[in-house]
Amino acid sequence: MDIRQISPDYAVSPQIGVEHIPAIVEAGFTCIICNRPDAEIPPSHHAAAIQTAATEAGLEFVLNPVTHQGLNMDMVAAQHAAIAAAKGPTLAYCASGTRSSIVWSLAMAPEMDADDIIAATTAAGYTLGGMKPQLEALATSKD
Repeated sequence: MDIRQISPDYAVSPQIGVEHIPAIVEAGFTCIICNRPDAEIPPSHHAAAIQTAATEAGLEFVLNPVTHQGLNMDMVAAQHAAIAAAKGPTLAYCASGTRSSIVWSLAMAPEMDADDIIAATTAAGYTLGGMKPQLEALATSKD
């Protein structure tokens, strides 16, 4: 499992399996957000399977499937709401962690400086510098 910390309360990972749940609990996460649509993966890794294992381990589980082509502000708002409602650190996952980083970046744009968002995702291995104009536009749209 490849957990990459983006902020003190938010990390991302490529696809997880039920076998990873104990390590996720041990790492201190209290919430898992699934950003990967079931159509991309075999049934053994569908959200329902992960959710069952997570819930049995005492974790919150939020389903917010994101595709690059279908990413919209409702998904961004759902991600933000899940992070805000979490009782502790959140781990979001998708195929590589990129989508989970992108949706976090868009959700944080009204609250954080675009350069800080880009620095955080870059430090975690996700190069999202091309999003700077969009992040800045989202920040100014909330003013």
